[in-house]
Amino acid sequence: MFFEPISYCKFLLKSSNEHGVHSPFVYDFVTKCLYKKPLGSNESSYRLFMKTLQASEEVIEVADFGAGSKVFKSNSREIAKIAKVASIKKKHALLLMRMIPYFNLKNCLELGTSLGVAAYCIAKSDDNVSLTTIEGCPNTAKVAQKQLMSFGIKNVTVQVGEFEQILPSLVTNQKYDIVLFDGNHTKEATRNYFDTLLTSKHNDSIFIFDDIHWSKGMTEVWEEIKMHPEVTVTIDLFKWGIVFFRKEQRKEHFTIRF
Repeated sequence: MFFEPISYCKFLLKSSNEHGVHSPFVYDFVTKCLYKKPLGSNESSYRLFMKTLQASEEVIEVADFGAGSKVFKSNSREIAKIAKVASIKKKHALLLMRMIPYFNLKNCLELGTSLGVAAYCIAKSDDNVSLTTIEGCPNTAKVAQKQLMSFGIKNVTVQVGEFEQILPSLVTNQKYDIVLFDGNHTKEATRNYFDTLLTSKHNDSIFIFDDIHWSKGMTEVWEEIKMHPEVTVTIDLFKWGIVFFRKEQRKEHFTIRF
C-alpha cells in the first residue's frame, strides 16, 4: 500500500534535472525533448481525444490478465473512469508525441492498448509511423479501435489476445524502433516480455517500461533490466523507465525529475 509513495520519496532524493547530466546524448534528449514545451497542436489533439473518452457513459466488462488494479474493485468499469485514472497521463502522452519525431521512430510496438490513448499519441505524431498495439481484453480493444477510427487514425493495427500468444508472430524477422511496455505489471511477465523483445531491437531502439515503481516486483525487474549487458543507458522518470541500447554510449543510469 505504501510502496509507491515511499519509492517516490527516494526518487526525489536521488533525482536531478539537466544540470546533473554529463552525457551529451542524454543532455540533448532532456533539454530538447523531455523538457521541451509541448506544441499547441499536439496538446489540443490529445485533449480532444481524452475529452471524448471522459464524456462516455458506456460501461464495459474488463478481462484483466495482469497484476490487477489499485483503483477498480470490479471488472465492470466505466469508460470515463478508465480514461481518468488508468490511461497514460498528459505529460507522458505529450512526451511520446515529442519523442517520435525527435528520434525519428517509425516502426512501433505497444503492449497494452487500453483505450488507445498512447496509440493515438504515437500515430498522431507522424503519419509515417506504423504502430502495432496488443490488447488482451476484447471489450477494451473494441473501444480503442472505435475511438482511433473516429479520429481518422489509419496507421495503427490493434491485435487482440494475450501477449504470450501474439508476441511470437511479431518478433520474427522484425525490428522495432520503440516498444512501450504497458501491460501486465508483474515482475515475471515484464522480464519475459523484455527477453522476448530483445531479438527485435536494433542499436537505436528504445524500450519504455510503465510503472517501474508500482510495486516491489516491478522495481526489482527494472533493476535487472538496467544491469542487462545489452542495455547501455537508462533514464528513470519514476513513472517510466526508458532504455537505450546504443553501443557507442558507455553504460550509465540517470534519475531525472519530470
